Amino acid sequence: MGAATGSTISETAVRSGIFAGDDPFAIAAAWLAEAEKSEINDPNAIALATVDAAGLPNVRMVLLKEIEVAGGGDGAFVFYTNYTSKKAEEIEQAGMAAFVLHWKSLRRQIRVRGMVTREEGPQADAYFASRSLKSRLGAWASKQSQPLSSREALMAEVAKVTLAQGTAPRRPPFWGGYRIRPVEIEFWADGAFRLHDRFRWTRSDATSGWAVSRLNP
Repeated sequence: MGAATGSTISETAVRSGIFAGDDPFAIAAAWLAEAEKSEINDPNAIALATVDAAGLPNVRMVLLKEIEVAGGGDGAFVFYTNYTSKKAEEIEQAGMAAFVLHWKSLRRQIRVRGMVTREEGPQADAYFASRSLKSRLGAWASKQSQPLSSREALMAEVAKVTLAQGTAPRRPPFWGGYRIRPVEIEFWADGAFRLHDRFRWTRSDATSGWAVSRLNP
């Protein structure tokens, strides 16, 4: 992925400490790396928000699998799912999504909004191959978000898939990644007496330069 066109950062606030840096993806990656040392479970869990055709929002927890740091303020956030799921249906319809990463242990969060495209090439194949065998077979067996008569029916489907796919199942054609390229990223850290620190990075589109401003708590 190439560097963003016109990646000069326009700033209206001085940033230091955990907020310092000229690449928001590098800052996000550093925060996540720190959270991996202190957060008990799933430090990469994000609350992913989408909207349906009627404008009604949906939100659910998914696991962020990669923060792509490309340099020059360009980059993306990548997660994986079933393309027949409700979240995928809404992403495909709207072409955009939002999420929040929140860490109780660090008292910090990152909010992201942006455009979404599929990742269904070699990168998705490699990630799928890295999953446990049972998770890979489960991806084949689950008709995600569709009605299910019973858990027994699901396990029967897993058994059927295991016989068909063997011990080296390839990535299903209906399963892959989504890449969010943000137009807005907000970094938030808890402050005494609820006087929190907030810095918002914004740009007009996914190839423009970033502007950074401090927000009231």
